[in-house]
Amino acid sequence: QMVLAASLLSMLIAPFIIQRNLRIAEFFSGTYTRNRKHQIESIQSVGKQLKDHVIICGFGRSGQYLSRFLKEEKIPFIALDIDPTRVQEAASAGENVMYGDAGKRLVLDAAGASKAKALIISYDDPPSAIKILHLVNDYFPNLPVVVRTVDDANMERFRDAGASEVVPEVLEGSLMLASHALVLLGVPLNRVVKRIRVFREERYKMFKGFFHGISDGDEAVERAAPRLHSVSINALAYCIGKPVKEIYFGLCKAEITAIRRDASPVESTPDFVFKEGDVVVLLAKPHDLVLAEKILLTGKSE
Repeated sequence: QMVLAASLLSMLIAPFIIQRNLRIAEFFSGTYTRNRKHQIESIQSVGKQLKDHVIICGFGRSGQYLSRFLKEEKIPFIALDIDPTRVQEAASAGENVMYGDAGKRLVLDAAGASKAKALIISYDDPPSAIKILHLVNDYFPNLPVVVRTVDDANMERFRDAGASEVVPEVLEGSLMLASHALVLLGVPLNRVVKRIRVFREERYKMFKGFFHGISDGDEAVERAAPRLHSVSINALAYCIGKPVKEIYFGLCKAEITAIRRDASPVESTPDFVFKEGDVVVLLAKPHDLVLAEKILLTGKSE
């Protein structure tokens, strides 16, 4: 009966809505416009007081932790977030956070992007981050942007879009784990700090890909991410007797990262000649790894 009543009611009010749809749309559009104008004015009232400040896009856990460091260093900031509950809770506690979409030029302008010292994208949403990067490049080209990302899957994409720095959480976590372990094992702190600096300057090259097992996640991002794979060169392998420079992987974009012979690492120079028993470590996306292994063993990718 409830379903029947709802159906009858919708049939009765449908003609009314159709006849007055323009007025209804104008009402909601006007409300939206007024609300948006109020949001921009609220952000502007704070942004105009700031200079050489940091704009934090997203005020989740990472954004909030970052803000605490900025406070300690007395660096001014304004945070933008589109979660009304979070904004209300944080603002009530005295945090300098405003409701606003950082992917809108008017919002960034109101937040003082033209006179800010840096913009930090603290949440993991690649399409949104790319949109913000394009906005900054187009309208605030002198504003450095730091992008946080969960892994290294989109690092090059962010850099190509204009990011000054990209911080992949997984790699930074591994880096911190390694640094703590090295200090615990007696490696001098200054040497550890130097290694970390060089490592970052090399754009996390050492952490490029890893060996996967059955316990690793099988999400779409994981399936598409480059990984390492070891190939044992058997007696019938195509590559035996050929130098590295003659092995052409074609369009599969695979890379030889290491070669082991007689259980010891050897340098994989262009003139290195493969022989039976070698173990070749490949780096590529899963589909490309399959093709690269076939090329090594059979000389064919099909």
